Amino acid sequence: MKNSFIYWTFLCLIGLTACKTSKEYESKEFTSITIDTLYTSKISIRAIASDNDTIYFGGSDKKIGFVSAKEKYEKQLTKLPYIFEFRSIALTSKYVYFLSIDNPALLYRYNRNLKQSELVYEEKHEKVFYDSMHFWNDEEGIAIGDPTEDCLSIIITRDSGKTWNKIRCVQLPKVINGEGAFAASNTNICIKGNSCWVVSGGKQSRVFYSKDKGISWEVFDTPIVQGEAMTGIFTADFYNEKIGFIAGGNYEMPNQNFQNKAITFDGGKTWKLVGEKVGFGYASCVQFVPNSKGKALVSVGATGLFYSNDFGNSWKQFTTDNSLFTIRFVSPTKAIAAGKDKIISIVFQ
Repeated sequence: MKNSFIYWTFLCLIGLTACKTSKEYESKEFTSITIDTLYTSKISIRAIASDNDTIYFGGSDKKIGFVSAKEKYEKQLTKLPYIFEFRSIALTSKYVYFLSIDNPALLYRYNRNLKQSELVYEEKHEKVFYDSMHFWNDEEGIAIGDPTEDCLSIIITRDSGKTWNKIRCVQLPKVINGEGAFAASNTNICIKGNSCWVVSGGKQSRVFYSKDKGISWEVFDTPIVQGEAMTGIFTADFYNEKIGFIAGGNYEMPNQNFQNKAITFDGGKTWKLVGEKVGFGYASCVQFVPNSKGKALVSVGATGLFYSNDFGNSWKQFTTDNSLFTIRFVSPTKAIAAGKDKIISIVFQ
């Protein structure tokens, strides 16, 4: 009995210590970063996805591949006659999906070692241009692109990517002439639970929302700068089903750091501008820091890598490197970023 009492007391003390450590970590603010280069090649990378220590990427010049602690693999689809690049990628337990931009749109499903593949969707249209792709689960996924009619192009799979069906415009909110999406970092789509948010830009910059995996849709206005071809929301992330962040700005005026960041606390119904005239200008990717209760974010774009610990109201610059296009956290203190000719690992301290 005595030994049992000591054992359980010891376990309780460990549990209390762990809880304390977790709470202390959640409130800890990052003050610096360290960077390690994982991969270099002549390539532009805007689409990455990670699983444990393996980072999959799709990029320019028909190149796809992965980087891990054990292996680096790059594949160029040289047999295809088209000149295209991959800016959308999605990862499930069995497959990796790559979707090209421009005409024709080509969607490939690969096995995890990228040795076997099949073309599962092709769309030819002078206006076709797909921007982002994500999955709710192993069976159901969504990709979005610029309008070919009077709505955003949205294709959905319900059978693990074997077949994809384009939603008819009568089932979707209408867009205005000049409203579309930007293939900046594969972050035009956010998924939490059954919910899905899709962001637009250009002549109008809005948030399209589905609560039922793309069956029904509604649309919300945002205060992000809009009205010109290269203005609007370029990137979005949701911490949970209530807290979300959108960013972007004016691609042609990359230092303009107002009307380019906004936050929601009601699932995207309403948005409030934050960080006006502080922090970054044009941003191609924004992400929430895990375990931060939605307070902490990072962004990459034309003015470098920035970090906020107060819901985007103030920002600290960690690097002026403007060649990073996309970033994803793989742990609460480590992220993978990619861009022009490289993939890097970033440790936040």
